Amino acid sequence: SVRNRQCNNKENNSFVERCPQASGLESVAPLLHSGEETPDPIPTTTRGTIPAWINGSFLRNGPGKFEFGEDRYNHWFDGMALMHRFHICEGSVTYSSRFLRSDSYNLNSERNRIVVSEFGTVAMPDPCKNFFARFLSRFQIPQPTDNANVNFVKYKGDYYVSTETNFMRRVDPQTLETKEKVDWSQYVAVNSATAHPHYDREGATYNMGNSYGRDGFFYTIIRIPPAEEAAAKEDSADLSGAEVICSIPAAESRKPSYYHSFVMSENYIVFVEQPIKLNVLKFMLYKIMGESFQKILSWEPQYGTVFHLVDRHTGQSKVKYRTAPMFTLHQINAYEDNGFLVMDMCCGDDGDVIGEFTLENLRRESGDDLDKFYNSLCRNLPRRYVLPLNVDEQAPLDQNLVMLQNCKATAKRTNSGEVYMTHEELHNDELLQYGGLEFPQINYDKYNGRPYRYFYACGFGHVFADSLLKMDVHTKELKVWRYPGLFPSEPVFVASPDAAEEDDGVVLTRKGTFFFSFLAIFQTHSFTKRSR
Repeated sequence: SVRNRQCNNKENNSFVERCPQASGLESVAPLLHSGEETPDPIPTTTRGTIPAWINGSFLRNGPGKFEFGEDRYNHWFDGMALMHRFHICEGSVTYSSRFLRSDSYNLNSERNRIVVSEFGTVAMPDPCKNFFARFLSRFQIPQPTDNANVNFVKYKGDYYVSTETNFMRRVDPQTLETKEKVDWSQYVAVNSATAHPHYDREGATYNMGNSYGRDGFFYTIIRIPPAEEAAAKEDSADLSGAEVICSIPAAESRKPSYYHSFVMSENYIVFVEQPIKLNVLKFMLYKIMGESFQKILSWEPQYGTVFHLVDRHTGQSKVKYRTAPMFTLHQINAYEDNGFLVMDMCCGDDGDVIGEFTLENLRRESGDDLDKFYNSLCRNLPRRYVLPLNVDEQAPLDQNLVMLQNCKATAKRTNSGEVYMTHEELHNDELLQYGGLEFPQINYDKYNGRPYRYFYACGFGHVFADSLLKMDVHTKELKVWRYPGLFPSEPVFVASPDAAEEDDGVVLTRKGTFFFSFLAIFQTHSFTKRSR
């Protein structure tokens, strides 16, 4: 059902009035059908000129199969992973794709039905078993899926595809061949890990996972060291040396927070404990109750939001920073500036939106129902929070501690010894015309964890991204590319070899239409506005 949710800050009527309501949206149902793989590279037709310095492979991953036999998945996140490779060489591009041969994919294929539960879909007992066997199967502990349909990641030079369970799959980036399944819990004491690690300039990788047991529920920060240069490289997964650098106890052990990613600067990691809550009791019983993982998550704004600041060199975490209830899936960047940590994120004010992306909702036909569904969705917008790094008992109470010039974010020490923060909006009203934004990317290699000026993202003037955006965080100026009927994916910035400026390079994105999928390359200086 579509609820009456129209925009962020529901109590701020002026903001709601400025948030335009869509009308006459075209159906995107054709984008949500199962695809076919193309394992052997095929040539593509090129329009325009590809800069000669761009040579390599552009890898993408996402859901690509939504049914087995008569069984259908319920949620967009459930589809089987389909990997894509656009190989660029001397101005020409070839395309190939393969389904990830995960255990989930193989078992579902062999039995021609959904055997492994996913985020929004519970696998039903085998109908060929007798009643008693089907009944007992509901009490078996469900195995986490290895349907790694979220992201390509790298550890020690190897490529993996990842989801949000304890399983990853190593893959060959040239052929997209599926290799071995990797279980995080065999290397470090975690029960899951995110699909969005961070990389430092020394070659180490950082990630976050969960661990739970008799002592409670913990959010765990993991470090994986760089590959040893002198070591002989074997064709096998290697996460040796992985270590836990910090474990953060959940504020509510029976209702820990869901998270999708985290923040990292040159010296700190920030974990956002947001009020999207996982009900542990329901988690233990969800198979018995016949409910999917999606159904055990709930938006509980009464808990507010906590930022946990961790020194990534020592693992120490001291001050707690609190703010109003909000949720975030993807962070933009974070950097240190004269005793403050500046943290930019895409944020929304209604965490229920994650559960709304069911295939039933997304496949609505054009008309009032589709318009109402889109208009009910929360808009995610860029925000800046500023954390004072040196807070002690001498810091004044209830006074703004943020001393950065031209900064509207605030941070005040409270009687509880914590710091309460308010944010600065990193946009002007023009962004609202494009439906807010998500999937932010920066010039990561040069500017992650450092002061920066530009980021790139997808605009959401539809239930799927329908524009590409370039944002100047200094001036809040927005540049937009949009073309009717084209739906871009997360942009990736590639710097020019001799770049002298932060935004000297190109943005790559995989774009979809109702009939084709193709690679688009944009010079970042020449983003131009197009009519809707």
